[in-house]
Order: sequence, then structure tokens, then C-alpha cells
Amino acid sequence: MSLDAGNVSTREIAIPLTTDVLSNTEPVYKPWADWEPSYISHHASGCCEIAREWIVATDFSGLNGGGMLSGPRWLRHRFEWGPSSYPVYWCELPSKKKVDCGVLAALAHEVFTSRGVRCFRAQLVQEFTSDVAAQWRCGWEGANAITQWIGERVIYHEGVAVVVDSDRIKVWDSSAGWWVDPKSTSGYGAVLALCVSARDDATLKWGSHVIRGGTWEELK
Repeated sequence: MSLDAGNVSTREIAIPLTTDVLSNTEPVYKPWADWEPSYISHHASGCCEIAREWIVATDFSGLNGGGMLSGPRWLRHRFEWGPSSYPVYWCELPSKKKVDCGVLAALAHEVFTSRGVRCFRAQLVQEFTSDVAAQWRCGWEGANAITQWIGERVIYHEGVAVVVDSDRIKVWDSSAGWWVDPKSTSGYGAVLALCVSARDDATLKWGSHVIRGGTWEELK
């Protein structure tokens, strides 16, 4: 979802029926199949536009002549990854210390777009351990934030798909501050499924994976 300066709506969250480990007969992304990427709301006034311009200007300053495809690691240094409550407005960001993966991904998308880089929002399902999932759930519940992104051993996550060569993409994990390894499809932190918010007729390549735009793809 684009960060439209005139967009004043809040984020709508489709609550999945279950986030337990899925059976072999169900796609791993099923609990989040209807979710849309998070976005930052705008009051359609100067307060939010000044904050948005601050983010863009800070990025250009930090880039300091570097490559336009460089990952904006400064965002992860500026904002700690943690629970967020929606809606989140641009003008609130300068005072925030913690934001979730959706906000960090929305910020990174805005930064890449402002650089003139072709990019798309990316939604991922990743594998972790039940202990880590329980720890995250406890932290999010303590902040009264939604926990439906957390499954038993799989989680919903957001990033940015950056086009680096014609139809080839790299996936930037804004929360970790690194490029996701397309070869990691099993084990701790592995990406089990990916959805890239490109047009439906787009076909993109991520490592050895072929990703159809706007469609969840399970990775093998």
C-alpha cells in the first residue's frame, strides 16, 4: 500500500482464525493470506508532511553519495523494533523509539521510492522456534499490541522488494537491517512464503525463486 500524502484512513487488520502450526495440507501463509502491507497514515497537513520530508532528507544525508540500492540501515538504528499500535501517523514518528516491522518496512519503501528506486512492499512468512514466538507474544501482549502475526513456530513479517536488474529483486528486511538470503527456506529465520505487491501480471525472480506479483508463493 502506497504512502499517499492524502491518505487519512487507518490500517485495517484481518484477524486470522488461527495462527497455530499449519498442517501439510494447508499453505503456510493461510492465516495471513488476506492481510495487506502496513502503512503510515497522513493527516493531510503540514505536521505529517514535515515529518515525511525529515525522513527523506535524513536518508539522503546519510547516503552521502553512496549507491541508491544501499539498504537504509540507519532506520534500524533510529528506531528500535517493537510493538506498534495503529494508526501510526507520520508526525508521531520523530518522538517514537520503537516501531514494528510494518512501520519500518513502510519507511524503507518510502526511502527507496524517494531515491528513484523501483521497489514493492514484501510480505513474508518466516520460521522460528516456539520459545522465541512465546517471548514475542508476551512482549506484544504487554504493550496491548496485536499478536495475530505470531504463530506457534511461524510468523508474519514485512519488508521491501527492491528491483536490482530488470525483473530480479532483493528483499530488504527493515527490522534486521540486512538483505534476506533467498537460499534460506528451512530452519531458524527461514522464509517459507513471500508475497510481493507488484502488479498481477509481473513475474519477478528472487534468487532461484519465481515470484508472481500480488500472489503468495511458498518457497521450496
